[in-house]
Amino acid sequence: MTHTYKITGMTCGSCKASVEKSLESIDNVTNVEVNLEKGEAEVTMSSHVATETLKKALSEKYTLSEKKEKNVFASSSMSAMPMEEEKSKLQQLKPLLLIIFYIATASVLLHYKDWSWSAFMLDFMGLFYIVFSFFKMLDLKGFPESFKMYDPLAKRVPAYGWVYPFIETALGLMFLMRFKVEIALIITLVVLGITTVGVTKTLLDKKSIRCACLGTALKLPMTEATFIENAIMIVMAVLMLIN
Repeated sequence: MTHTYKITGMTCGSCKASVEKSLESIDNVTNVEVNLEKGEAEVTMSSHVATETLKKALSEKYTLSEKKEKNVFASSSMSAMPMEEEKSKLQQLKPLLLIIFYIATASVLLHYKDWSWSAFMLDFMGLFYIVFSFFKMLDLKGFPESFKMYDPLAKRVPAYGWVYPFIETALGLMFLMRFKVEIALIITLVVLGITTVGVTKTLLDKKSIRCACLGTALKLPMTEATFIENAIMIVMAVLMLIN
């Protein structure tokens, strides 16, 4: 018999491997297939295994629950559901929006007495890279696994995912120190351009995966906000190069 369970707490390939190993160690479990993108585990058993037994086998980091089948007879006119889903999405994006707000505010305060758009944009981009690279540094092992799920270059060259946080840190310092700004702007266009292509494809395919922009420390859904976040940086880079 085969049952499907929902599992929360998985953020990378290491999590997936850990869950599979833990569940496969249970008596009467013959096979386990974990889908990281869907957050599901398909467990095949030779005889019934209680859900509680499966839960106890997993680390406290993960939460396992039985997958509820969709009721095809339920009314499709329940208008409250889209609002709840939208509210949930906004709540999940709250950390990202707050971070961007604070970065923008700090950049404005640095120049409000002697305003300069170019100086504001350079500091915004510098702080953006430093802050976002910090979150990626918190889990250098897990970030590459999450990043390659949507970044085209990281999929083809795994090493790129490992060095990406360091690239962001270097770019941040270059902008804040005004060191080789033109080169930093060109690298920004290339790096974020590649990522934006992957983000766009993910959104068009309507895949439900987590964004790795803040590493694996914060669980953010891949949404239009991720695209806008990259687009802002790309537009700033283009404007600075033109000027």
